Amino acid sequence: MTDTLLRRATPDDLDAVAPLFDAYRRFYSQPGDVPRARAFLRERMDNGESVVLVAQRDGDIVGFTQLYPIFSSVRTARTWLLNDLFVAEGARRHGVAKALLDGAADFAREQGAAGLMLETTRDNAPARALYRAAGWHEDDTQWYSVNV
Repeated sequence: MTDTLLRRATPDDLDAVAPLFDAYRRFYSQPGDVPRARAFLRERMDNGESVVLVAQRDGDIVGFTQLYPIFSSVRTARTWLLNDLFVAEGARRHGVAKALLDGAADFAREQGAAGLMLETTRDNAPARALYRAAGWHEDDTQWYSVNV
């Protein structure tokens, strides 16, 4: 069984992550545009506006998650929004998505964040089941959160 290696993406990873990000966007009915996906990721990374974690199996990047920093006024602390998560079709059902969720929680915890949250659509049953199985808690909206 191949292990999944998680790490923070660097600009050198953009050519490998951009097609995955494009596939993620197409899942949400956006037109395919790999150069646009790459430019968007590059701008977020260059400006320090997001953190991209990648999952590697057998040396290939097979999944990613993108986290955005936000702040909780009530908690007077930073939290993170897990905005994007995608695993290549051939790497699904091998624990990659769960590893990315756990890696995102570990990252938030290491950063001293008060929490980590995400949102998904009500009709995305596979994702919702994954989040619940990974220990995330659904509220009355579409938000899930995990204590870090």
